[in-house]
Amino acid sequence: MGGVRELAVPFVVPGPCGVAVRDRFKHLTSRDERVLRAVGEHQGALASRDLRARCADGLEHSADTWASRKRELTKESSSRIAGAITKATHDQWALARRCQAAHIQTLETGIKMLRHRLSLPIGQKGTKRAAGGYRSKSEWFRKSRRLVMLEARHAAVVAEWQAGRVRVVRGGRRLFNTRHHLAEAGLTEGQWRERWEAERWFIAADGESGKRFGNETIRVTPDGEVSIKLPVPLAHLANAGHGRYTLTTRIAFAHRGAEWADRIAANRAVAYRIHLDTRRGRWYLTASWRRPVVKTIPLATARARGMIGVDTNADHFAAYRLDRHGNPVGDPRRFPYDLSGTAGHRDAQLRHALTRLIHWAVRVGVAAIGIEDLDFTTEKTREKHGRRKRFRQLISGIPTGKLKARLVSMAAEHGLAIVAVDPAYTTLWGAQHWQKPLVTPRRTMSRHDAAGIAIGRRALGHPVRDGVSPARTELRAWGRTAPPPHDRSDRAGHRTVQAGSGARGREGTRPPATDRPPGGPSPNGTRTREPSASNTVRDAPSTQQWVQDSLTHTG
Repeated sequence: MGGVRELAVPFVVPGPCGVAVRDRFKHLTSRDERVLRAVGEHQGALASRDLRARCADGLEHSADTWASRKRELTKESSSRIAGAITKATHDQWALARRCQAAHIQTLETGIKMLRHRLSLPIGQKGTKRAAGGYRSKSEWFRKSRRLVMLEARHAAVVAEWQAGRVRVVRGGRRLFNTRHHLAEAGLTEGQWRERWEAERWFIAADGESGKRFGNETIRVTPDGEVSIKLPVPLAHLANAGHGRYTLTTRIAFAHRGAEWADRIAANRAVAYRIHLDTRRGRWYLTASWRRPVVKTIPLATARARGMIGVDTNADHFAAYRLDRHGNPVGDPRRFPYDLSGTAGHRDAQLRHALTRLIHWAVRVGVAAIGIEDLDFTTEKTREKHGRRKRFRQLISGIPTGKLKARLVSMAAEHGLAIVAVDPAYTTLWGAQHWQKPLVTPRRTMSRHDAAGIAIGRRALGHPVRDGVSPARTELRAWGRTAPPPHDRSDRAGHRTVQAGSGARGREGTRPPATDRPPGGPSPNGTRTREPSASNTVRDAPSTQQWVQDSLTHTG
């Protein structure tokens, strides 16, 4: 087929490599809060100073400079706290470096698109695969100025990349810029200041296997007692031996509590982080640990019991169950969600929809869920879809990155594998080959439902169309096929075939054959009256063709 790009091979997505659980500190005393604030401010200042030193090193960073920074921090805290701060600094610098590379790629994509459209004649129409020229001279002029701006910005970012310079804001750049728009954010200066300081605190410690309860800096016992190793300048605040402060409240992890208890009982590493939610005025403790690397199941094993194909949209998941031969089973399922509002609301909506999807997959007994390996990075640029703002908002609203992380981690807890497939042409081919044949008086099919079938078939290793028209397959299941080609004659074979032994409706009743004309004599010689029109729906003659509920073919 001309113009169709080569499709990527489906693969099983690796499972999660870590776990994080959170619980709230309840009934903290005023002294507990003062100590936590003091520790957070002190260690936050050390983390800011270390990040500034790491950014100044740039590409000249080495193991010696890392050890030197850690020694300086140890004097004002402890060796374990210094190790946690330097590790967090390196992770933050590496994240900024990756974001810088992604920004360069975005600029290069925009520059390439602008140069292409500026090279075309004004008013030239585009195609589905390539954008056309600009509509007017004024638009051409504005885009030429934007090209110069993007080229200058690209040159500046590339120079920073080559020099190893990154821009990092502890506390977040968004919150930093909110300081200049307090009225729009609905905050006072005092509220913003409190949130800004809390975001820059640092009360965290990495775990260490072999140590007591898996962490010496922030220690949590099996009965929920929490104690913190205080930095050297704050040792006078200790209420326990060896410079430790024990909180008056107890902690209990409702989610994964048994797994967490097993780890600390075996003295395996557990990392902890304490933070304050200034909006609610609550303190939280987050525990996290690494999982052993689990080898993903083979693709053939994931396909053995069928598949559920899921089409991701801006407001719902469209899912369809398929058997191992690629036949749709039952009716389509839709799992809606609302991604408007706050980030917490969006995350809760996504988790709720995924929970219902996974529970349905467990009930029907499949071993895997097929999804599209989506990435709309190149589709969000204003240079490619400048006038199509609604389309850009639509694809920006689809939760691709968060969906992958959430679905993989949640499915792993129920023993389900995730198979990622190439997203090319799934909606187009699904609507073309599967939407119309599956419509019945009791079933409605959208193009998204048909796309779920296409995704599931691709995850199972079957082509979307499979070389057989679904309409012909449907007729064959009922014991008849459409007339063959070659002038609709019998040169290509008989017009009908016998239904297979597993076809639905094969043993169904047929209208009785009779040679008696309407109104003619009955077998016993008596004459009957003309048949009257039926007054009931059940007795009314059907004018619709037979349509099966699912397509059953094993090719």
